[in-house]
Amino acid sequence: MSLSVIVASAIAFLITFAITPRFIAFNERIGLTGTDVHKRNRPRIAESGGTPVLAGALAGSFAFIWLKVFVYGGLPDLSEVLAAVSTILIAAFIGLFDDLSVLLKKIDGRTGFKRIGLPQWAKPLLTLGAALPLMAIMAGDTTMTLPLYGITDLGIIYPLLLIPLAVVGATNATNMLAGLNGLETGLGMVILSSMGLFSIATGQPAAAAIALPLAGALLGFLIWNWSPAKIMPGDSLSYVIGAAIAAVAVLGNMERFALLSFAPWFLEFILKARGRLKNEGFGMIQGDGSLAPPYDRSYSLTHVVMRMGRLNERRIVIVLILAELMVSAFAWILYWPF
Repeated sequence: MSLSVIVASAIAFLITFAITPRFIAFNERIGLTGTDVHKRNRPRIAESGGTPVLAGALAGSFAFIWLKVFVYGGLPDLSEVLAAVSTILIAAFIGLFDDLSVLLKKIDGRTGFKRIGLPQWAKPLLTLGAALPLMAIMAGDTTMTLPLYGITDLGIIYPLLLIPLAVVGATNATNMLAGLNGLETGLGMVILSSMGLFSIATGQPAAAAIALPLAGALLGFLIWNWSPAKIMPGDSLSYVIGAAIAAVAVLGNMERFALLSFAPWFLEFILKARGRLKNEGFGMIQGDGSLAPPYDRSYSLTHVVMRMGRLNERRIVIVLILAELMVSAFAWILYWPF
C-alpha cells in the first residue's frame, strides 16, 4: 500500500502545482481577489484556492483506488471513500459560495461591490449538511474508549451526534486559524500527513486514500501560497481541510489521535471566544517588516507568536507549523499503534 500512497500523493501534488497558476490568472481576470494586508503595498491577489487543490486531491485518491483494484488486487471500502469525498465536496461548495458572496451597495457615494461572505451564524448550519454522507452510511466504529467509562459502544449516538459535531467543528475551526500566507495550507498539510501515515500504520486504507493525496495537493498549492503569496486559500480551501480532517478521523477510527493533533485549533477557538469570535488573527506591519498584534490581548495563536519577538509573516507561519509538527509527533508517541 505504501507505493500506492506515494504514487497517489505525487499525482495530487503535480496536478495541483501545474494547474494553480491557471486558476490564479482566471480568478484575477474575473475579479476574485483579495488584499494581502501583511504587505506594505497591500497588493490584490487571487483568492479561493480550493478548486485546484480539490482537483489534485481527487485525482490522487482515485489513482490510489485504481492501483489497489487493478494492480494489487485489493479493494478498499469504496462506500466510505465516496462518502468522505462527498462530505469534502459539499464543504468545498459551501466555502466557494462564501468566497463568491458579494453585496451591491453604496460605497463612498459610488456603486461598487463589497465582498461580505456568509454570516457567522449560517456557517455551522450549512456545514452540518456536509456530515450527511458519513451519517448515511454509518461510517466509523461506534465503539470508543471513554474516560472513566472505558470501552463503550455509543450505537446510534455516534452517527447522529458525534459525526456532525466533528464535521461542523473541524470545518469551521480550520477557518479561524488563518490569514497569513501559507498558514492554513501548511497546517493542513502537516495534520493530514500525520493522520494519513497513522491510517497506514493501523491498516485503514480508506482513510489513507483521503488524507495523503490531499496532503500532496496542499504541498503543491503551498508553493504558490507561500509568502509572498500569489493566491490565498479562501474558505473554499479551509473548509476542504476541515472536512477532510473530520472524515479521516471517522474513517480511520482515530478520534483520540485526531483530537490531540487538532489541539492548536482548539486553542484558537478559545482565544477567539475571548473576543466573541469577532477579532481576526491579522497583525500590523512594523518598520522592520515584523508583525505586531493589533490588540492589547491575544485573540489568536498568531498574536501569541507575534508577542514572542519581532517576527515577520513567514517566520510566524513557520513557528506555528513547527508547533503542529510537535503536537502531531506527541500524538504518535501517545497512541503508537505497534
